[in-house]
Formats: sequence, C-alpha cells, structure tokens
Amino acid sequence: MKFKLPELRDGVDAYEPHIDAKTMEIHHTKHHNGYVEKLNAALEGQKDFESWDIQELLKNIGQLPKDIQTAVRNNGGGHYNHTLFWAILSPEEVKPSEEFTKAMEKTFGSMEDFKKEFKDAALKRFGSGWAWLVMDQGKLKITSTPNQDSPISQGQVELLGLDVWEHAYYLNYQNRRPDYVDAFWNIVDWSAVERRWQQAK
Repeated sequence: MKFKLPELRDGVDAYEPHIDAKTMEIHHTKHHNGYVEKLNAALEGQKDFESWDIQELLKNIGQLPKDIQTAVRNNGGGHYNHTLFWAILSPEEVKPSEEFTKAMEKTFGSMEDFKKEFKDAALKRFGSGWAWLVMDQGKLKITSTPNQDSPISQGQVELLGLDVWEHAYYLNYQNRRPDYVDAFWNIVDWSAVERRWQQAK
C-alpha cells in the first residue's frame, strides 16, 4: 500500500489565531509529508506487507523485518498520529454531546478536571511526543507517548491527540507550551472525538 498525505479539511489558515497558518503549512507539507515519504521508502519492496494498512503495521510492528521496524514505528506513527490530529480540529470548538460529557465526567469528575489532567500529561512529556485521550480496555484514559509512538501499538484506541513536538507550536508560542495546550481547546471538534469513542465502545 502506497501511503499518501491527507488533505487538510479546513485549510492552513482555518485555526488562527490558536494555530497560525505558517505553522500549519510547515507542519503538514514538511513534517507530515516527510513521515509519509520515509514510511513508503521503508516499505519499498516489502511484498509481504504491501497490503497492510497503517493500523495493521502499527499493531504488528514485531512481525516486520527488524531492519525496518524503527522506521515504521517512527514514520508510520508520525503519519497515523498526524492524520488523527488533523481530523479532530475544527475552525471553532464543537461542543461534546450530553452523552459523551457524562461519560467524561464519570471518569474524570468534570470536563475541566479532564482538561487539567490532559494538560498535565502534555506538559510532563519531556522533549517531543504526544498527549492522548484513549480507550483502554473499554475505559477512558489519559496517556502520553514519546516521539511518534502511538497508543495503537499498545492496544489502545486514540480518541484525541495533541502534538507537543516543538514544530507544532514554536513559531507562535516559542517555549510557552502551556499556552499552546490552552489554545488547543478552542479548536477541538468534539463530534469527531465522540465518533471515535462510539466506534471503540
């Protein structure tokens, strides 16, 4: 399977001022596209795996030849993580439904408590990585991963992910990662997050 860079649903300038257009352009066309190109290069000539989609690859990295496992983890994870990231962004915040809100409150106490815990995970991720809301064995959970590692490789289902690599925010926020995390909530499409939750239940 030849992987392709997905188009941005709303364009590079749709998330201003929370994520600036230049960051989105570089993030999408340079960083994400680079992961796609390197993933395809790693899989070149691997006939046994050419029919596998990205989820199969990341769930079964141990079955791949050892000499491409790291490249697939890094670049396949980068492709998969960013594809999810773009899909849960909206030019304006889309509120969660009452059903989903109640599920979040049951797990985290309140949506505000969830956001505080999620922010804590994002800020404590040393260096580059991601903060996540996942389904883990049928339960909502906050986690984080280093680099481009993805929770799917650990048997979890990603519902919402925030890229905390510096390339995701540094042009606008410099070293102010907390401000970037706070701004993120203004452009989350909770309906997209909820669709993933419904599918995972």
